[in-house]
Amino acid sequence: MTSAETLRGRKVAILATDGVEEVELVEPRRAVEDAGAEVRLISLSPGRIQAMKSDVNEAGTYEVDAVVGDVSVEDFDALILPGGTTNPDHLRQDESAVGFVRDFVNSGRPVGVICHGPWTLVEADVVRGRTLTSYPSVRTDIRNAGGNVVDEEVVVDNGLVSSRNPDDLPAFCSKIVEEFAEGRHDR
Repeated sequence: MTSAETLRGRKVAILATDGVEEVELVEPRRAVEDAGAEVRLISLSPGRIQAMKSDVNEAGTYEVDAVVGDVSVEDFDALILPGGTTNPDHLRQDESAVGFVRDFVNSGRPVGVICHGPWTLVEADVVRGRTLTSYPSVRTDIRNAGGNVVDEEVVVDNGLVSSRNPDDLPAFCSKIVEEFAEGRHDR
């Protein structure tokens, strides 16, 4: 199987909203698309979302494919949760987004999360007993939610792939393709 076929037939959701760190949206999306996956950008409302560069400079805007309240976990094989400071902060305040993430993780489907993205996992109460990494300012929240935090480039815990920041994207992208190809993981 060529690398362009690794994820052929797989559907990947990216859950993001305004304030998403552009590189954390674009590079993982490119990696899974290059591996053959079909990707849909899921958000809180229809239209376009505003990406950012380092939380301070506006970057590109991206067309939303579906609203989180209108999709089901059953529609997808894997999930990507990019960071940016305000993106997960908005997501964790939305019941539909939190419920989608909770159901996704509990289904055993693989999830990739980077930088500030674990805030949504914390809100969904799905980090208890899991080992992951994140941006340094999120680590206390993960520990307080019962998760184990390590400071490594990429961490895999039973289908949950996490990385710290954009510098880790090459390792993160490679590992999500691998884990997404493996499919569901029993906990």
